[in-house]
Amino acid sequence: MSSIWVDLLGSQVHYVGTKYRTRVIEAGEGEALVLMHGGGGHAEAYARNLMRLGQRYRAMAIDFVWHGLTSKPDYDGTTIPTYTTQYIDLLDTLGIERAHIEGESVGGWVGLWLAVHHPDRVGKLILNTTAGVKLDPVRYPPRPGGRDLMLSRSVEAINDPTPERIRKRLEWLMASPDRVTDELVDVRRAIYSEPRTKEVLSALFPDAFSTPGKVEYMLSPEQLQTITAPTLVLWSDHNPGIGPDVGEYIASLIPGAQFYCMADASHWPQWERPEEHDDVVLRFLAGERVDGR
Repeated sequence: MSSIWVDLLGSQVHYVGTKYRTRVIEAGEGEALVLMHGGGGHAEAYARNLMRLGQRYRAMAIDFVWHGLTSKPDYDGTTIPTYTTQYIDLLDTLGIERAHIEGESVGGWVGLWLAVHHPDRVGKLILNTTAGVKLDPVRYPPRPGGRDLMLSRSVEAINDPTPERIRKRLEWLMASPDRVTDELVDVRRAIYSEPRTKEVLSALFPDAFSTPGKVEYMLSPEQLQTITAPTLVLWSDHNPGIGPDVGEYIASLIPGAQFYCMADASHWPQWERPEEHDDVVLRFLAGERVDGR
């Protein structure tokens, strides 16, 4: 079984930014590719991908504000605009005009926001089981095991970060619970046990990601239709709560977008099926067609 820090051998960890002190795990050279985790996550979400993606790109997995080892100011009720400012601050500090983005879940939401409001800072866009799109509740009703279960497990894990509660939260991300390694549990538990992290995440959840939490940041179909960045909507057949039909719908709204559905994966396809994920992402970034399911 692979190990997070064996997989990341050859990468570097550093802190970048003037407005925020952003933790970056980085590998490779060339065009920048920023990898964004989901709500409650951290940069190690891309531990199995960074070195392979770094063979062709300057791949940078980051911790969002309030997450991981990045700055933790008081939570002021804003989410997506804060993460947007953080991304621009990262690029400005590094002297990068624009970067490709892969965003998983809330990370995809940030990528969408950037593509709509700051298109000059976005190269190509990969939306990995993205959140943040306004959906017709009649056409796409919430399914059992989705956001509500994620929120309840998140709150439990943040308030009482025992190995068992952390593991149950991480199992929500996976198509099979045995894909949650002891090491991954230990990493997240160490992060959640840090007093300031626990304090700010307790304020962030469930306010930031509940229904109708932060509805003002949800993107409409009309906004998605204005996106000009070449886009791949990457989904999975076991994504909790919202299935591949939602991914296909999102792809249909973005001009020229491609759609790819990974089999035997849930909300962390980049962790569950890293070789397939990286192959699809690299081929898309190289300009190939990767549509499929």
